[in-house]
Amino acid sequence: MARIVMKFGGTSVADMDRIRNVARHVKREVDAGHEVAVVVSAMSGKTNELVAWTRDASPMHDAREYDAVVASGEQVTSGLLALALQNIGINARSWQGWQIPIKTDNAHGAARILEIDGSELIRRFGEGQVAVVAGFQGLGPDNRIATLGRGGSDTSAVAIAAAIKADRCDIYTDVDGVYTTDPRIEPKAKRLKKIAFEEMLEMASLGAKVLQVRSVELAMVFKVRTFVRSSFDDPDAPGMGDFLNPPGTLICDEEEILEQEVVTGIAYAKDEAQISLRRLADRPGVSAAIFGPLAEAHINVDMIVQNISEDGSKTDMTFTVPSTDVDKALQVLNGSKDKIGFDVIQNESGLVKVSVIGIGMRSHAGVAASAFRALAEKGINIKAITTSEIKISILIDGAYAELAVRTLHSVYGLDKS
Repeated sequence: MARIVMKFGGTSVADMDRIRNVARHVKREVDAGHEVAVVVSAMSGKTNELVAWTRDASPMHDAREYDAVVASGEQVTSGLLALALQNIGINARSWQGWQIPIKTDNAHGAARILEIDGSELIRRFGEGQVAVVAGFQGLGPDNRIATLGRGGSDTSAVAIAAAIKADRCDIYTDVDGVYTTDPRIEPKAKRLKKIAFEEMLEMASLGAKVLQVRSVELAMVFKVRTFVRSSFDDPDAPGMGDFLNPPGTLICDEEEILEQEVVTGIAYAKDEAQISLRRLADRPGVSAAIFGPLAEAHINVDMIVQNISEDGSKTDMTFTVPSTDVDKALQVLNGSKDKIGFDVIQNESGLVKVSVIGIGMRSHAGVAASAFRALAEKGINIKAITTSEIKISILIDGAYAELAVRTLHSVYGLDKS
């Protein structure tokens, strides 16, 4: 017998037929003798509808009331799934975040989990009960519902798994695992059997949409073994109930991965923009004068490149931001021009960041050179480069995104059987 957390996303619970299908997945694990907690998202499209209603009611809405409205989507789903489980003979009850309780900070709309008391859930497991938990929500210090931000149900699931010391956390979604790259771009992309937490964190933060970044961070910190699985697979198909090796991708500690590939996957992020500040004085405090106001304006800065003049008196600073934040960033920077001291500000939108990821890079030389050579042969110009121990990110024109992804996927042999 094991303890399992099963999380189902919005497409998995989009209507009553799919909710009944989810109930069959849960029943399979219960029949195998496992203790089960289920975390659910709102039905597909429901959160967007609720958000639109709050904005229609009050464009400058109170964040606490926003949370009260948008959290209701998961509450509906948890109740419906509990009813569906009861209908097929499973002892189940729904739980809202405040009932467990999942305690959060006071950042309504983007709250962070501070503490989860899983003792009552564990006690109910002893009575043979399945817990169906509304994801995406908790209880703030003001004793009000606080939501965790978009994609927060993944975070709820991993946090609950850590709190109740689950043996496994299964994230059911509309894909059957984590792939070497986006199969829509490269049909030869392969599903990974295992991927290290650190690699998955890089892929999630660099554009892969399979898991929410915060959930991967939590899984890595608390070493929660996490499977990405498809809810659309037949719940009773052969192998679906295999506890040790279910179909899907295992996200785990790299010590569990015996054969570490040099490169695990290729990720990409569209709609990047580049901003360049020309002829800045090269003196202490300039970087703080640039990036401090941007941070205060909640603008996420990514790739940063600095070039210093031959005499060391001037420097150029180039960095990337999401395309949606370009106008806001330019306004902030022009407002601080006297303090920063740049001569010219330039910007370019419609760029794409393509990233090569793999823990095997730590012990292999020439990974970056292979990427640069392959892109050059395809006539793709590189605008900026950043690297880390397990990642190389390259900024290119958006028109070359698919060609770059396919080229790099092939260069590192990820398209081979």
